[in-house]
Amino acid sequence: MGPVNLLLWAIGVVLIVVGYTRAAPAWRRYSALRAQDQNVQRYEQWRGGPRDDGKTGASVAMEVLRRTARTWGAVAVAGFVLVFLGFLVRA
Repeated sequence: MGPVNLLLWAIGVVLIVVGYTRAAPAWRRYSALRAQDQNVQRYEQWRGGPRDDGKTGASVAMEVLRRTARTWGAVAVAGFVLVFLGFLVRA
């Protein structure tokens, strides 16, 4: 176990922590907005009125939150890869 291994592990752990702490709140908010949107769709179907298929503020927010969660999730995955590489590298 050399300094390269330790450096890869440290960077990997930092990326995992930062990625998770940024992705998790965005994903929770996205899930809540999606559930609320599905509830509105059910209400509109029950009421019998057509639903406007245009973009709403909530749909735009869901797109932004989904993109944010994916981006920071990818950062966390990159951290896992670095930690894994830290075990593979022979230094």
